[in-house]
Amino acid sequence: MGAGKSTIGRQLATQLNKRFVDADRELEARTGVKIAVIFDIEGEAGFRRREAELLEELTAQTDIVLATGGGAVIDAATREYLKTRGTTIYLCASVPDLMARLRHDRRRPLLRGRDPKATLEGLLVEREALYREVAHLVVETGRPNVVRLAQSILESLPHAQTSVARPEAAGATPDLASP
Repeated sequence: MGAGKSTIGRQLATQLNKRFVDADRELEARTGVKIAVIFDIEGEAGFRRREAELLEELTAQTDIVLATGGGAVIDAATREYLKTRGTTIYLCASVPDLMARLRHDRRRPLLRGRDPKATLEGLLVEREALYREVAHLVVETGRPNVVRLAQSILESLPHAQTSVARPEAAGATPDLASP
């Protein structure tokens, strides 16, 4: 969460002339309630079940750029869909960058606790290997210009065999890249 999946995804969809789908927004549209309400009523397990069912459907579609929620990789079947039904890009961001991006965000159910930084660190420890398992391309986001980062990704796609794209490859200065 906060890595830029929706922002970068929209930009990539525009540049690729494809339809953009944000899985969380799609789930909200289909259920008629916000993700936070699903968490409140059904808990994380209920939300993850709904998310997995939706992603089974969405990953079967063609000509879309799909932004999944950060926890989508928890489900083994979803990981398989992400690995085999398209090109999966892991937008890798450091905890300090995520904290800066999410500091005013009150919509994220998993960040409602006392220590959002510890939550983000824990989620990253829990999910990092899963993100890398499904990724065809790993992109360190840092604090890039969105257009430049999307262009860097597009340039890397033909060579996307678990390579790492850095924003400076598309003209961003090295100090914008995360460590």
